[in-house]
Amino acid sequence: MKIVDYLNEKFPTVVLVPSVYYQWDIGIHFSLGEGIYQFKENGELNLEMFSTAYKQTFKIFDELFDQNDDLILVTNNYKWKKQQQTTKLKVYQPNLRDKNILKKLQSKTYPYPFEEDEKEDYEMQQFSLQCKVSDINLEGLLKASLNEDFPPMKPRFGCDSVYYPDVFFVNTTKDIIFFVYDDRGCEVIALTAEKLRPLYEK
Repeated sequence: MKIVDYLNEKFPTVVLVPSVYYQWDIGIHFSLGEGIYQFKENGELNLEMFSTAYKQTFKIFDELFDQNDDLILVTNNYKWKKQQQTTKLKVYQPNLRDKNILKKLQSKTYPYPFEEDEKEDYEMQQFSLQCKVSDINLEGLLKASLNEDFPPMKPRFGCDSVYYPDVFFVNTTKDIIFFVYDDRGCEVIALTAEKLRPLYEK
């Protein structure tokens, strides 16, 4: 199933761009690493904050996804129209347990979704891949999402586009969409409240 067909059927008002939480009535926003600043007083990165954010994100994901769930892994790459990709987008190749799945990778180009001066010079290239949760290296993907604003932190998605790529985990078995926007937080939406109630209560 193509991601556009799935969204039209299950989440018809949702566009896969940041802040999906505000596009749907059923969802939860999580703040990560609350009360811990990203930097120490001496200016060094506070690794305790990142460690806490990683653990919290993994826990939330584990509550929502089972290893055998069907997944569409969607990546938005925001780029200049004239740009030739010079740095590999390290989302799929390094984070798939079976590289043969890459044959199913789909790509579509959309207008740039954000308000910018001269936005007509930009575009959004969206990649999507159908797989199982068990097919992906979850740790690498989630950590790279959290490391968005901190180039010294590894792993990273490695690109030289307008903005850091956004990665959405679309669980087509449970009708749940999970998005980590950076080290500050993540958001999840679901087709029904019952899908999120156990997580909400925990």
